[in-house]
This record gives sequence, structure tokens and C-alpha cells, in this order.
Amino acid sequence: MSNHELRLRLAESSDLPLLREVMSLAIEQLQSALGPEQVRASHAIMGLDTQLVCDGTYFVAQAGEEIAGCGGWSRRATLFGGDHSHKLREPRLVDPATEPARVRAMYTHPRFVRCGVGRLILAASEAAAKHEGFLRAELMSTLSGERLYRSCGYVELERLAADVRGVDVPLIRMGKVL
Repeated sequence: MSNHELRLRLAESSDLPLLREVMSLAIEQLQSALGPEQVRASHAIMGLDTQLVCDGTYFVAQAGEEIAGCGGWSRRATLFGGDHSHKLREPRLVDPATEPARVRAMYTHPRFVRCGVGRLILAASEAAAKHEGFLRAELMSTLSGERLYRSCGYVELERLAADVRGVDVPLIRMGKVL
């Protein structure tokens, strides 16, 4: 499947159940660099942040009627985490002149890996953030997403591990000049 067979649109509240399914499948099946405990722990820090849908900054990539992936960007300070990870959330708006936009919650359905889904969503997110005056973007990558982000011009800013009830989940904070 090539990029031109994918259709990109803004997510709507009616998409939420299917988006959660795609995210869960992606976490379970695409985190091959992690052990089973780390994959289970990933669910506690990853997932859907419905604020992105409410803000109109979250995209759905469709292949026909199927959701091939989802992701977006944010003008809020939260760098990663879903609705359920309250400790990670910081809803204040960031200043585009001095702070980066946040690329958020990028997930590809396992059936559509290596089909251009991530690149399509990332490009749309960067363009929208740039249109709103952002000069830079940051994201928190999993080990499985690192290769995509590097190939799209992101550089590593720091490696860290999120401690989820004694299980370390490796993450990479990355950034890019828009």
C-alpha cells in the first residue's frame, strides 16, 4: 500500500473506541524490543489523550474504511501519555515562539506497518504546528518508533525510562526544527 491510498482526516469523538483498539494492538504487537512485562507496563503510560481530539489536532489515517493509524500534535505542554496517566498531563498551552509543539500518540495498526502511515501523520502534524507558528517539535518515542523519527529528521535529546510499578519502559525524547 502506498501513501496515496491512505486518506487523512481529523479524528472525531465517534472514532474513540476504534482508536483505542488500534493503540492497544500497536502496543501489544509492535513493541518487539521490549519484554512481556515492559509491554504490559506500556499500557499504563501510553494511549489515547482525548484532549487532542477535542483540540482538533489528532489525525486518523484510513485505508478504505479501516483505520490504518492515528497520531497528531499538541499545543499543550503534555509530552506523552493517555487519559489514564494523569501524572504525566500538563494541559497548559505552550508558547510557539519559545517552546516546541508536541507530536503525540502516534500508532500504526500492525497490518499497516511500513506503508507510510507514520510518515503521513507526522508530516501533517508538523505542517499544522508550523502553520500555527511553532518553530520546533518534540516527541517521546518508543524503541520501535525511533527509526521512523530519525529518518524524518528528529534527533535524540535524552534517553530515559518510565518506571511503571517497578518495570522500566525505555523512552527517547526527540526533537526537530520545523
